[in-house]
Amino acid sequence: MPAPRDASGDAAHAAPGDDPRGDLRWGSVAALVRSAARRHGDREAVVDGRVRISYAGLGERVERAAAACIAAGVEPGDRVAVWAPNTLEWIVSALGAVSAGAVLVPLNTRFKGAEAAYVLRRSRARLLFVTGTFLGTSYVASLRRAAAEGPGGGPLPGLPHLEQVVVLAEDAPASFRTWKEFLAGGDAVPADVVRERAEVIRPEDPSDIVFTSGTTGSPKGAVITHAQTLRCYAVWSDLAGLREGDRYLIVNPFFHTFGYKAGIIACLMRGATMVPQPVFDVDTVLANVAAERISVLPGPPTLHQSLLDHPHRDHHDLSALRLVVTGAAVVPLRLVERLRGELRIATVLTAYGLSEASGIVSMCRRGDPARVIAETSGRAIPDTELRIVGPEGRDQPAGTAGEVWVRGHHVMRGYFEDPDGTAGAITPDGWLRTGDVGVLDRAGNLRITDRIKDMFIVGGFNAYPAEIEQLLGLHPDVADVAVVGVPDARLGEVGKAYAVRRPGATLTADDLIAWSRREMANYKVPRTVEFVAELPRNAGGKVLKRDLRAR
Repeated sequence: MPAPRDASGDAAHAAPGDDPRGDLRWGSVAALVRSAARRHGDREAVVDGRVRISYAGLGERVERAAAACIAAGVEPGDRVAVWAPNTLEWIVSALGAVSAGAVLVPLNTRFKGAEAAYVLRRSRARLLFVTGTFLGTSYVASLRRAAAEGPGGGPLPGLPHLEQVVVLAEDAPASFRTWKEFLAGGDAVPADVVRERAEVIRPEDPSDIVFTSGTTGSPKGAVITHAQTLRCYAVWSDLAGLREGDRYLIVNPFFHTFGYKAGIIACLMRGATMVPQPVFDVDTVLANVAAERISVLPGPPTLHQSLLDHPHRDHHDLSALRLVVTGAAVVPLRLVERLRGELRIATVLTAYGLSEASGIVSMCRRGDPARVIAETSGRAIPDTELRIVGPEGRDQPAGTAGEVWVRGHHVMRGYFEDPDGTAGAITPDGWLRTGDVGVLDRAGNLRITDRIKDMFIVGGFNAYPAEIEQLLGLHPDVADVAVVGVPDARLGEVGKAYAVRRPGATLTADDLIAWSRREMANYKVPRTVEFVAELPRNAGGKVLKRDLRAR
């Protein structure tokens, strides 16, 4: 049973000033929202364009959205999906659904109609919140085309379980509802009914299902509970040093754990102001950082690199920035040093996580040296375990590469309605096989070297693209780089590099290959180099190596 709670939503046993584990303090995301509205009432919660609302105002909007979900027939445990960019409406609709006891299913905004339909069908979502037009695409039209045929009698015949579609706009096609119409439907639901619905949510109940990117097959839905969400992002907020009054530009997409949980959930916990940005555009980031006095800017390394290299960076006041959290297989040491030196950002951290582990496995600590931050993803988060496992299932010694296995409170309950997939990912004694290759140093810092599937073998030697990319990134004329294995008649496979030159650079393929021969073992040296304007990336910032291989 959940811990008894006071009217604020905080655990009744938590004394003033205490900051216990997130799962013990709040117990559910719904209780967190109510607590934030009380604790930070007049503080600015969300700035979305010209709209500015306080934490008290956000709490009222979420309660109204929860009432509308109840009026629409949403029952505890039902799946509710959101397919929209980073906006205030995303925050309110998602938190409203979760406060009504629903399980949130965020959809990738880069999905095409068929991809979105797959996740909706797989999760059996009953309700969908969808944007109107985004990036020149009508998401409604795209989905209608993908689900035009099928046995169902609802708004989309090909999705028989989807009973209602709410368009987060002022207009909606026939059989769909507008956001305004949807909210009005909840006006007759008494406040005590909404509160009672939230109070029966248990910490061990699912809060969301995050579908994997599907790079190695059909997407799978990682089931994460309220307790896991709250405990992990209380830890994240503590390790990052997020604090009340911070102003947080959330460019990481909300459909990704980095945007939703390290963004929205963390801000609710600490009373930080959320400034959602729907699309990454470096000019918009610079303008927002200056105008809104942004102090917190997590994101992939490419975001921060673009900021540093912008020709008009000095025209913007970036002095309020104090905290950056980033993460990837490759984080150039020079990037960390430039963020600290040129922008005078006090805290720059790297972290590692995956959807199956609630989005967080390891994290650097404030005060770590620049080289540790650049070359590793830090130590395991509190109360969790990390090990590096070799091909025969044996633990590898420090400094030796193997598959990263993790165990602890952050590991998913399993893949949604997929016992075989779950059994393949989680051992009987609770270890999650991540599919990532990594190395632990003697201090317990984890360095991710690659995905197992990305490794290639050159004449009998294992070559890890991320390691080669790290080295290539040291070249002063290389702004971005990715390496893939390609067939070779003599060696089996060799490396091919796709590189982005720095502005004004005249670096040639022969130059970079010659430089590589001086800097790395011969089997690691790319045999060919192709220069590109930019690398293909998904919305989470990961390089799409399958697209590079397809070339």
